[in-house]
Amino acid sequence: MTANSLTALSGMNAAMRSINVAAHNIANLQTSGFRRQHVLQQAEAEGGVRAHVKQAEQTGAVLETDVVNQYAASCSFIANLRVLQTHRVVMGALLDVKA
Repeated sequence: MTANSLTALSGMNAAMRSINVAAHNIANLQTSGFRRQHVLQQAEAEGGVRAHVKQAEQTGAVLETDVVNQYAASCSFIANLRVLQTHRVVMGALLDVKA
């Protein structure tokens, strides 16, 4: 895999983690004393991103924030998927030219 592919893959993994955390927060909306979670993303020196799940300080859920985060993460996942799909097409075309 190339660096661009690995970067896109790490972006997809971070997006999936964000989607899962938002779903977890939404599922526990009515749980008393629940402390919501959020995802912190950190750029990696060699490219890509690392995602960490953290507990929020306050209790309770913020439904609007979680729904927006889930939507944004799904858009990020799709964008990174397009990078991988484009890479596959370009590599296939390159192999056809070289063959």
